[in-house]
Amino acid sequence: MTVPSAQPLRLRTLLFVPGDRPDRIPKAAAAGADGIAIDLEDAVARSRKEAARQAVAATLPTLPPDGPAIAVRINAVDTGLAEADVEALEPVLSRVDLVIVPMSSSPAAVRTAAALLGKAEARVGVEPGRTRIVPLVETAAGIAEARYIAAADPRVHTLAFGPADLSRELGVTPTADGEELFVARSQVVLGAAAAGRPKPIDGPHLDLDDTDGLARSAARARRLGFGGKQVIHPRQIPVVAAAFAPSAEELQWARRVDEAFHEAEAAGVSSIRLDDGTFIDYPIAHRARALLAEEAAGPSIDQSPRTPTI
Repeated sequence: MTVPSAQPLRLRTLLFVPGDRPDRIPKAAAAGADGIAIDLEDAVARSRKEAARQAVAATLPTLPPDGPAIAVRINAVDTGLAEADVEALEPVLSRVDLVIVPMSSSPAAVRTAAALLGKAEARVGVEPGRTRIVPLVETAAGIAEARYIAAADPRVHTLAFGPADLSRELGVTPTADGEELFVARSQVVLGAAAAGRPKPIDGPHLDLDDTDGLARSAARARRLGFGGKQVIHPRQIPVVAAAFAPSAEELQWARRVDEAFHEAEAAGVSSIRLDDGTFIDYPIAHRARALLAEEAAGPSIDQSPRTPTI
């Protein structure tokens, strides 16, 4: 299957909102996040699942078409609930940019979700492959399989990291500095990159009153190679957005490198030293140009799906 080119996505901030609170969904869409994730899974009690499905189907058509990217977190494919989740989305599937698949512990889980979406698109006449998938990797098995999960299906946009369930499984307490999950986070970043996917989305910082910890957590995630972070309250959005935006110092460095390397390329040279002794070759120049592209594109740059490389 070839996934069609879709709306460019850069999800520096992905705001979660319970699916059974339709009053909160428009507020979340207006909160300034790059994307909203309407939750049909953990934030919704089992007795409220059907009400949440109906609320999402009724509310999505009321959202402005030029708002944030719309994601829906369905229930895990082995719960027996995912089929009803996707079926309920059929009338509004053209408004759903991403489906988040929780507890993605193997490529098979992703393929199952992709098959459900394919059948739903066929039934309602939506362009095949339009709605993409973000596997939520939140188990030890999922971390070990991250590279293959990211490459499991052309619908996969990127991976997302889930610290809460993984911490419970490992018997550790998640912290803002994140040393206890450093290896797991790195595996997610490497897995997404190995599959040719955009930078993955880090998990949320769960202490709403810990702004300093949120800033440290987001800055650390960016240094590790994440492209954004899940947020659980609108007041977390500006802190996370600032952490993932190129700093003034980074942009100043990038401009220096780009200007010097352009001059070197014009002279037939591909390896130079700046006046401060910094060595520059193509990998460094590409990094500088990527930072400048982020600035030029603003909050969204083209991160359309790629064919898996595995």
